[in-house]
Amino acid sequence: MSDSRPAAVADFPPTCIETFLRCCDGEWMSLRSQFSLGIASDDDSWHSSERGELQVHYIEAQDNISPGGLRVSTTCDGNVQSPRSLHFAADGSFASDADGSSPEVQGRWTLWPDGSLELVSQAGGAERHEKIWFTKPNLRLRSTVEHRVDGSPARASFSSEIRRVSRPA
Repeated sequence: MSDSRPAAVADFPPTCIETFLRCCDGEWMSLRSQFSLGIASDDDSWHSSERGELQVHYIEAQDNISPGGLRVSTTCDGNVQSPRSLHFAADGSFASDADGSSPEVQGRWTLWPDGSLELVSQAGGAERHEKIWFTKPNLRLRSTVEHRVDGSPARASFSSEIRRVSRPA
């Protein structure tokens, strides 16, 4: 009996960065909750939830060394955001840019033995840790924690993302 899953999903959870990136390719429905930490507020302004759509395309490697990259287009609550590209290097570094501009964010990536990908970057005086993992080939989870320069937490978010396997009617 043969396995009908695509080659990128046959090894699950992903055990190498290229396989992980290929597993990300597709259309995703997303539900994200965001939290502003360290804000004293009597109202609900410290958190929000939004639904969105992600279009993720795997970018083939330009050489035999790098694992490739991802191009991500996002629509949240009807607002289209400009596409971003993430370029991964075999040495554990990555760079992110918008529409081929010079890198806006640079950082380090780690693919952990449990199949989760951690991205660590610094921008605007803050350090950001993002962790992405698959619980199933069509269900992906993502958490992000951002810390201020003094080490105190600034923002956090959690997303659950479900791959679209067919077009809506």
